[in-house]
Amino acid sequence: MACQLLEGKKGIIFGALDHKSIAWKIAERAYEQGASFTLSNTPVALRFGEINRLSEKCHSEIIPADATNVSDLEHVFSRTMEIFGGKIDFVLHSIGMSMNVRKGRNYDDLDYDYFLKTIDVSAVSFHKMLQVAKKMDAINDWGSILALTYIAAQRTLVGYNDMADAKSLLESIARSFGYIYGREKNVRINTISQSPTKTTAGSAIKGMDGLVDFTDRMSPLGNATADECADFSVVLFSDLSRKVTMQNIYHDGGFSSMAMSLKAMTQYNKSLDEQV
Repeated sequence: MACQLLEGKKGIIFGALDHKSIAWKIAERAYEQGASFTLSNTPVALRFGEINRLSEKCHSEIIPADATNVSDLEHVFSRTMEIFGGKIDFVLHSIGMSMNVRKGRNYDDLDYDYFLKTIDVSAVSFHKMLQVAKKMDAINDWGSILALTYIAAQRTLVGYNDMADAKSLLESIARSFGYIYGREKNVRINTISQSPTKTTAGSAIKGMDGLVDFTDRMSPLGNATADECADFSVVLFSDLSRKVTMQNIYHDGGFSSMAMSLKAMTQYNKSLDEQV
């Protein structure tokens, strides 16, 4: 694409880890569309990821930060404004982590220290990010802030565990802060509820391959890929979506509106026949 939808736009992309990351794809697409941005992730993630390659490709400075630490976030925003000589236009929050999922703890046997960490990293970090940005007056009027979420915030999906609670909180924060930031600064805040995507982090979810196959068969348009999510994110960062805010937007090929597809019903009936 050569539309240059983000020409002259400046931003921050949190959470790019490796080439499988949705944030990585969004960074590539934003750069192709004319944006300039900094990249941020935890020091540990930076050691294990490939972000230096992305930094070179997009000519973006990497600013290490723990997104749960307010001082770190303040440094990311201040350094970014220093680099660009003023306020920025967009922010991506693509951060999520559950030790309960990694350790195989079921939802009815959670480690509560892990649970609180899940909430802090995956949701409260978004509030901290927004609060820091607003107090520093870091976002230009009509700026756009996005966070990535998942339909498990509204529906029960086996294996998603305490991340579902975190995503519910994340979406609530977007609505509550979206009202304040929109009213006072015309800054819009939205979440994208993406199809299950085989990222490095997503691979830790039990039964991920089966879930991806199921949703792809159920969705009339099939699953949305990471590249397609990047395309959609660019539109939401751009001036084409100036009046879209406080929305949780399903980017999932129609899965969120489905109950039973023809493929699923056919397979279900076959299974019943086999049992007989």
